[in-house]
Amino acid sequence: MTASVEYIPVTTIEYPDEDGKPMAEGDLQRKCLVYATTVLEIYFQNHPDIYVAGNLFIYYEKGYPESVVAPDVFVVFGVENRDRRSYKTWEENNQTPDFVLEITSKSTRSKDQGAKKGIYAFLGVREYFQYDPTGDYLNPQLQGLHLVDGNYFPVATNTLPDGTVSLPSEVLGLELRLEAGKLRFYNPTKGQTLLTHEEEAAARQAAEEKGQRLAAKLRELNIDPDRL
Repeated sequence: MTASVEYIPVTTIEYPDEDGKPMAEGDLQRKCLVYATTVLEIYFQNHPDIYVAGNLFIYYEKGYPESVVAPDVFVVFGVENRDRRSYKTWEENNQTPDFVLEITSKSTRSKDQGAKKGIYAFLGVREYFQYDPTGDYLNPQLQGLHLVDGNYFPVATNTLPDGTVSLPSEVLGLELRLEAGKLRFYNPTKGQTLLTHEEEAAARQAAEEKGQRLAAKLRELNIDPDRL
């Protein structure tokens, strides 16, 4: 008697790298996303165990591709700093983001305040910040939450003498600042705003042009700037 063996096909579970949707709803959201990811990548560039990404799928339950979330900007400590098509927690020693920033818009505000907030608490995201570049959907425009015993509590907001709004991020060791409605990351240790490479180049050029104008003015007054 010949025994028959039933062949059961194995279905491969797919974890898509994209959903076909645009990266951001508008120019303000896109520019903020690019700024935040760029300056954080520069800030942590010498740390091989800190990963910065933006608008990337995070899959947090193996075998369940519907268990996915895509933060606008996130930072993970304790994993290799390398390029990924998506982030699967079970392939990363179950490390989940330590910091998340969502750039709120009309189409995302309900998720940012509801479903995503719950998912981030479930994943143990230590800090969750939200920023509304248009000022239409969040009041205040910049908000921060820190996780305590599984629940989020507001990060204290400071208003500087010049009117700048500042919220500290203990996780990053930085401040998130609102300068004339524009989000900036600030290094309180060095007293410097984090700049992209393009902004740094523009700042150097502006300083050089200012120095040249000052030197020209001194020469008009018969003062040699090279002797000062």
